[in-house]
Amino acid sequence: MLGLCALLGAQLRTTGPRRRTSELGYSTEMVVVTAALVVLAIAATAVIAIFVLKKANGLQ
Repeated sequence: MLGLCALLGAQLRTTGPRRRTSELGYSTEMVVVTAALVVLAIAATAVIAIFVLKKANGLQ
């Protein structure tokens, strides 16, 4: 039992630093994803505006 605890402790000491460094690019990734979503929202708004303007001009 003591050997198992020692093995688990050694495993946690070696994988602990890797787990902390695996999230280094997370904020950059979030900025890129947010920017892509903003671009898609602007494009969707532009397409909807074009269709609405065509319909509005067709009413005259």
